[in-house]
Amino acid sequence: MVDPRLAGTSIADSVVELIGHTPLVRMKRTMELEDIPAVLAMKMETTNPGGSAKDRPALEMILAAERDGLLKPGGTIVEPTSGNTGVGLAIVAAQRGYSCVFVMTDKVAPEKVSLLKAYGAEVVVCPVAVPPDDPQSYYSVAARLTVERNAFRPNQYANPNNPLAHTKTTGPEIWEQTAGRITHFVAGAGTCGTLTGTARFLKEQNPAIRIIAADPEGSVFSGGSGRPYLVEGVGEDFFPAAWDPDLYDDVIAVSDEHSFLTARRISRTEGILIGGSGGLAVAAAIKVARDAQPDDIVVVLNPDSGRGYLSRVFDDAWMANFGFLVECTECIAAVLDARAEDQAGLIYVNPAETVRIAIERMRANGISQLPVCKNTPPFAAAEVAGSVDELELMEAIAKDPAVMDLPVDSVMGPRLPTIGGGQKLELALDMLHTSPALLVLAGGRPLSVLTRTDILSFFEARAHG
Repeated sequence: MVDPRLAGTSIADSVVELIGHTPLVRMKRTMELEDIPAVLAMKMETTNPGGSAKDRPALEMILAAERDGLLKPGGTIVEPTSGNTGVGLAIVAAQRGYSCVFVMTDKVAPEKVSLLKAYGAEVVVCPVAVPPDDPQSYYSVAARLTVERNAFRPNQYANPNNPLAHTKTTGPEIWEQTAGRITHFVAGAGTCGTLTGTARFLKEQNPAIRIIAADPEGSVFSGGSGRPYLVEGVGEDFFPAAWDPDLYDDVIAVSDEHSFLTARRISRTEGILIGGSGGLAVAAAIKVARDAQPDDIVVVLNPDSGRGYLSRVFDDAWMANFGFLVECTECIAAVLDARAEDQAGLIYVNPAETVRIAIERMRANGISQLPVCKNTPPFAAAEVAGSVDELELMEAIAKDPAVMDLPVDSVMGPRLPTIGGGQKLELALDMLHTSPALLVLAGGRPLSVLTRTDILSFFEARAHG
């Protein structure tokens, strides 16, 4: 019940009342720098209390659960989340007296885990590089905890109130803010609640409005297999209930590298701090807006703030280690470029292949270490499971010759230390003091193995060059 003392004031009764009504701003500098003829505007979901678009469905899902008797006073909420939905649920739960348990993958930035804990939530972290039906996946763990805690699981991936929240609020806001003149709407596809819910309203007002889904490379929405990628909060390895391709006019795949570099550039040129998923959406929107007409209005939804990605997207060392940034003119990539052409690519072994095959591959290529990689190229960094070393294999076979016919994953060692292709040679020299080889990453993906011999050959060639 609203406090009657607030009558006539502009004081909100609770933080929940501040959800929605987010501003729309023209991306003036981006339009100038990218030579965009149309109007490009950003829907700033960062002004929601939890700092993201997920506040909207969090409120709608909890209110619906209360109405349906699924959530009782003093109850517990369990949900798998990349962070933002968890924050929205935690905010509404704090106001309504519920406890929360959130399940996350180990690819999310650590500050997101800390943020959820700051709201009083319990956080369980699971490995990202496992299929959805694996007992360790964050979907499976969330399902188990829901039963164990006798909890309510909003299940944002299947809950119709997720897209409904955006049909009721986000779509009408954009329509009103553009005076009904919006021609294109671009948003990242994850649970697809924001994309589908907003699209439903906009298409009802004007079927000619084009709806564009921005998707990470590797996600199933743009034709991938769902294999790991680094951008958080968007993309999937399955099709959630809100996925509605009949509503979408295009799906644009964007790489991790393009997403992250766009986020950094927009933050510096527009003064709007956006994260990796925001960078992904803006990258797709720029592509759309370049081909649009002068009278068109392209609206891109920025789902959250870059403050949740300071240790990832905005950390130069993290970006360089994954091969997204170049630190110097003569760097690791120069060593790889100087090698013989037949040594240029990534030579690897799969976990199920035998030790015998691994040895034959090392002998054929004149190398002493092999990364152990799941699936087939191009690999994501998370798909590197470990490594095998010539010396260690020799010692194991000497003790038991039967090792030759065992699968590699039964004898493999830890993953090789990683270094970015754009990082300094001095760093590689330091790292090679304690490791016989390094795994070089470019654009977030394994590129090649770098050894001491490679650097010695490079120095020798340079001395004679």
